[in-house]
Amino acid sequence: MKDITRYQSLKELNTFGLASSAAHFARCADMESLGRLLEDRSMQKMPLLILGGGSNILFRNDFEGLVLQPGMKGIELLEENGGEVLVKVGAAENWDRWVDYAVGQGWYGLENLSLIPGSVGSSPVQNIGAYGVELKDRFEWLDAWDLQLKQPVKLDRETCRFGYRSSIFKEDASGRYIITHVAFRLKKKAVLNLAYGSVKEEFLKAGGNSARDLRNVIMAIRRSKLPDPDQYGNAGSFFKNPVIDRTLYKCIRVDYPNMPYHSAENNHVKIPAAWLIEKAGWKGKRIGDVGTWPGQPLVIVNYGNATGEDIFEFSEAILENVEKLFGITLEREVRVI
Repeated sequence: MKDITRYQSLKELNTFGLASSAAHFARCADMESLGRLLEDRSMQKMPLLILGGGSNILFRNDFEGLVLQPGMKGIELLEENGGEVLVKVGAAENWDRWVDYAVGQGWYGLENLSLIPGSVGSSPVQNIGAYGVELKDRFEWLDAWDLQLKQPVKLDRETCRFGYRSSIFKEDASGRYIITHVAFRLKKKAVLNLAYGSVKEEFLKAGGNSARDLRNVIMAIRRSKLPDPDQYGNAGSFFKNPVIDRTLYKCIRVDYPNMPYHSAENNHVKIPAAWLIEKAGWKGKRIGDVGTWPGQPLVIVNYGNATGEDIFEFSEAILENVEKLFGITLEREVRVI
């Protein structure tokens, strides 16, 4: 097909900046071109990878199949009542630009998710979250192409089965759906969420009183802790915060009485992975062109010419050390290809 590019470099399409390539690559800007591509029999026989903004992926090798990037754009106001709006957003829209646009329109609820890298279409896959807010809190439904049924479908919140940095798209239905649009239900009156960490303190210090002020504070906090992917290749948080049984937590507290935690469901607790990684001696550690960011050990950085395999092996060493020291198995948040 004329829409297919052969041996496409993916270096500019992943935030680690890894020099990977795709044997076949296509970007579809609408459902018509997407359907036409998926009807091509030669494409149906290939391994398929859906690529959004490339902000949550680690390429260990080249991809010997078809990399498909949904290119649907646009922001459409579908409904408006006294207190809420329903807005449909194209999968290819940049996430942070969408948040900025929403705040500018007086549509509130996404401010705490400011400056998260990636595209709108990728956001439901891992149920992105930050500073006390998760995507599922503002999500209404999404449009997708079902590769199994070979037709467009609409999936609601219940069907998506959102969990902590997870969804049906990372579990049972991994690889089944191509997300094309996401719909959000937002408030027309700002209800500021200041409860997480130092957000309230920083907000008051800055003299904040609006959703725009909160967005600015969130961005300032993130920039103070996290590297800019345009300067240092990274995918944000590399590991999930582990949720462990309270019994194990009490055992660890014997040796580490100041270990931080957050209560979770079913008599479990959530432990900050950054704390575990730092206590295991990996904060700011660097091997060759791979290292953890000095201000946030949860972030693994490509300082120059690291390969995907270099980064993977570095993460493996962290996993092994944390498990040996605490008996806790960390789980990668980043998808490894």
